Amino acid sequence: MLNESDVLEVLDLLKSAGAAAWVDGGWGVDALLGKTTRIHSDLDLVVLLNQLDVVRDALVEAGFTEVLRDWLPSALAVADSAGREIDLHPIVGSSREGGQQLLPGGERFRYPAPVTGTIGGRQVPCVDAATQVRCHLGYEATDKDRQDMARLHAGTGVELPLDYMPTP
Repeated sequence: MLNESDVLEVLDLLKSAGAAAWVDGGWGVDALLGKTTRIHSDLDLVVLLNQLDVVRDALVEAGFTEVLRDWLPSALAVADSAGREIDLHPIVGSSREGGQQLLPGGERFRYPAPVTGTIGGRQVPCVDAATQVRCHLGYEATDKDRQDMARLHAGTGVELPLDYMPTP
């Protein structure tokens, strides 16, 4: 499990190493809402593909040495000995303009430039609400996904697809 201080520590670590990273996934939803709404088992980060070696070196130095999934260039998930997990989503682009994540099968997913959210009272770069919704399409949603999307909709007004609309 990762708490707010873990997330901020990782972001500080990557910034100190000279790597851009912005928060995605469950922590990204919480950043947009400005509060922690649930327990998080991992931290999803959008990083620049051309900085991936710097990111990996910094994470290894911090103890994230176990590779859980290596689906590069699409994704890389690592963990430390405490079981804290980080799921990296490399993109080709920049933190100013966003970029494309190369997906299996040659498809691409567009991440716009980050917006500002809040974790632990501190502003952090994160994925915008509409992109958060797009990230939750194309697979069978879990209860956790549905709850995250419902909170995101309630907190930001972002439009949800029918599959995520609450049932009356």
